[in-house]
Amino acid sequence: MKTTSRVEAEGFLRAPFAWYGLDEAFTGPRRLMQIGTAADGTVQHGSLGHGDEPSIKSEAGGAEKERFAVVVTVAANPVRRTGDGTGVLEATTVSSAAWLAGSGLLAHTWPAQLDHVLRDNWLDQQTETAFELADDLDGPAWSTLSLPVDGVPVPFHYRESEFGWVLAGSAPGVHIGAYGRGMSAYGLGFAQVKDLGAYT
Repeated sequence: MKTTSRVEAEGFLRAPFAWYGLDEAFTGPRRLMQIGTAADGTVQHGSLGHGDEPSIKSEAGGAEKERFAVVVTVAANPVRRTGDGTGVLEATTVSSAAWLAGSGLLAHTWPAQLDHVLRDNWLDQQTETAFELADDLDGPAWSTLSLPVDGVPVPFHYRESEFGWVLAGSAPGVHIGAYGRGMSAYGLGFAQVKDLGAYT
């Protein structure tokens, strides 16, 4: 079972943006997951888990019965300076949230027919596919659905695969991505997290 380090927990509190998770309609367990930082230590994105602890799909007999959703919050940055101030990094967009959600789902997936040696090749291939899909949110792989964010309907890009589902949209100041298995994405709602204590 993954535990969040003290440094990561402090990072959630240090983020210069609001975190989003599932709204109060979700009554199951919640937990902090990972954060991503820039070279200068600025928190740029992070994940909050809901429901079961995700396991590698083929390694757990009950993986098919897992019910979880992970919400990824990405700071909305039109232009980002590099940590040393000498350059500019690519802006974050809804595609950034879609990519993080897609790669997050892959991290908890492992087709049963693959051995450990082949998994890295499979993961590289699938990760590249996830990147290409995230870069083409208006393409045929994605559909749209409207989900509430702080009670207001917001359009999201949505796709399903054999591994689970991925969606991505925006909220004030951030982009929201999510991925999961066993829980219908159509019934979800998102809300700004007022108290991170509910996740620790």
